[in-house]
Formats: sequence, structure tokens, C-alpha cells
Amino acid sequence: MSIIADRLSKIKPSMTVGINIKANALRAEGKDVLVLAAGEPDFDTPQNIRNAAFKAMEEGQTRYVPGKGTPALQKAIQDKFLKDNNIKYDLDEIIVGVGGKHIIYNAMMATINPGDEVIIPAPFWVSYPDIVLLAEGNPIIVECSQKQGFKISAKQLAENITSKTKWLMLNSPSNPTGAIYSKDELKELSKVLLKHPNVFILSDDIYEKIIYDGFEFSTLASVEPSLKKRCLTLNGVSKSYCMTGWRLGYCGSSKEIISAMNKIQSQSNTSTSSISMAASVEALNGTQDFIKIHNKSFLKRRDIVVEELNKIQGISCLAPQGAFYVYPNCSGIIGKVTPKGNEISNDEDFMNYLLESEGVAGVHGAAFGLSPYFRLSYATSDEILIDACNRIKKACDQLT
Repeated sequence: MSIIADRLSKIKPSMTVGINIKANALRAEGKDVLVLAAGEPDFDTPQNIRNAAFKAMEEGQTRYVPGKGTPALQKAIQDKFLKDNNIKYDLDEIIVGVGGKHIIYNAMMATINPGDEVIIPAPFWVSYPDIVLLAEGNPIIVECSQKQGFKISAKQLAENITSKTKWLMLNSPSNPTGAIYSKDELKELSKVLLKHPNVFILSDDIYEKIIYDGFEFSTLASVEPSLKKRCLTLNGVSKSYCMTGWRLGYCGSSKEIISAMNKIQSQSNTSTSSISMAASVEALNGTQDFIKIHNKSFLKRRDIVVEELNKIQGISCLAPQGAFYVYPNCSGIIGKVTPKGNEISNDEDFMNYLLESEGVAGVHGAAFGLSPYFRLSYATSDEILIDACNRIKKACDQLT
């Protein structure tokens, strides 16, 4: 009898984390590798947020704190939801976790019974299906083509809802595509969801504030208030506030769901760090001016990458509306042969070729549920991005 639980045979390690580890290992060996696989801003955590952490430590805020969040943090989250999203959550409808992934994990573990179905539009963030599988649910993957902006349609949603459907997962702006659901698109999805009271909605809004070209952000619980009790509105400080390492995510949902999530959390990690909570209060309540400054840099970088990638034969790339990723189509590369005589059979082959031949680390589209694509993060300097695009072009020019 194996010591390892059978449930682990259903899942795989995070592909994005694995690729970062591989790329950094090559760097440690002295190889010149440009890592465009990481999903984090390259900007430091703003000084006012760091100062709040220092102040909390000096004041002795280093002891156990409520798992759901300190009163100050819960109030800051409550105010944020009301101010930014026009959603009124009571304090007992809010919980804080160790990052957004932890919030999703607790939500699925708290609500899914064996055989429950979760609709996941593809491309998706790599962890969605595996978290569902860990909770003994069935991920129902719905492919959303480039022609439809990588977004699920109301028709597709209606066709995939069954009596076993428990959740729909929405991510806007999207990781990996940067696609954003408009208010009208959310209204159309709402019309379907209102007909199916058995379906709950996890709205992953983690990239909410990283948006370009005048697009407006909308979230489902705000667009259709009658669905609020069935929505779990997820957010966090990692992306917009450059706090990936602080490990703090949060959500608002019904008292019933939050209570169940808190029960799980009380018997697992209890809470995230008290220092992270103090810093996050400042992040949410303090100046937001740096976000516009960062977004201006992200926009410039996006335009550089999209322009350069579209010059490469065999690759085409849409301009994302938000987040800090591009998701280029590499169908024109598939079937070509490398200088070593190896055929590029799929997007994973292509990413391996780029890493081995030119030292560019990205993530293949299959990891996100839709091929033939790949994801590159442009949350790094202009110089690195230009260098990376030049290397990708060089690698592609050598294919036959």
C-alpha cells in the first residue's frame, strides 16, 4: 500500500512554478536565461506599504491574529469592495487567506462534493482544474477560441450547465490572455445563471486594476446584484500592489460559504502573517497613485512585445486588454524542424526549444488548456523584453 494519497494521482505540479524553477536552475548553472514565465510585477512593493510593515513590527503586531483578518484589514476590504465595485459585504462575509490560490482552494474544499462539476473556460489559470480535482470535483473545460476573445459565451455556458454543476470560474482580466469581460458580456452570462440557481460563481478579479486602452472593469456581483449571494468575489494585493511574496488574498461571499471556508482555515494554516495584514491595510487604504504609473510602464512593454512578436514569421499576437501577459498563437511554428533535426510537434516543444536554444523561458499553451499558444510575461524591463523577442526571432529563423 502506497503512503501517498490516491487523490494526488489526479493532479500535477503547477506548470508555471515548475518552469520558473527550471529556468532559475539554469541561471544558477551560469546560463544566460531570460525568465518570462513568472506571474509577478518586477516593481518593488511601494515604500508606504513597506513602512506600514516596519511600523507594525515596531509596535509588536507580531502575534496571532484572527484567521479571517484583523478588524482593520476586514474594514479596509469592506470599504474597497464598496468603493471600487459597489458591492456591500458585511464583515462576516469577508475572509483573508494566504494568497488568492489559498482562497480558491478553501472555497472548493468547503463546497464541492465528489462528482460536483466546475465549469472552467479555457485558456485558464493553471491551478483551477487541479484544485477542483483535489476537492474531488470534476473540472468541465470549455474551450474559448481566439475568435471569441478567449471568453466563454452565454451559449457555451448554457450548454455546459448540468444538474451536477456547482461552480463557474471567471477570471477577468485573464491569466493567461489578458482578456476582459465587458459589462454587457457579464449581463448575458447573468441571464443564463439566473435560470440555474444551483450554480455558484467564483469571480477571480486579481488583475482588476491592471487595465489598458480605456477598458472598464466590471465584476459579476455588481453587474447583477441578485447573483451576489451566489458569487465569491476574489481579489488580493499581489499583482496591483506588487506584493506577491506577502501572500495575502481575500474574498467576499455569503456568510454560509465564508463560515465554511473559515472552518477549513482554522484547522490548516489558521491565517496569513500578521505583518502582511498590517501592510495590506495600508495598500488598500493608502495612496493608489503608483498603480497608474506602473500601468503606464506595463502598457509600453505590452506594445513593444506585441509589435515585435507580430514581426516573427509563424507567430501572431493579440494586444491584451489587461494583466501583464501576452498569449501568442504559434500555429505557424508547429511542424517545423529545429537545427538539431527535432520536429516542433506542439507548443510545449516550442517552449523547450526556445529555452534550450536561446535561453527564453515561457509557458506553453497546453498548460492553460488551449493550444497552440504560449504565454510570456512582460512584467520586466524594456531591455529584457526586446532581447527576448530578438532571441525568439533568431530561434524561429533557424527552423526549417
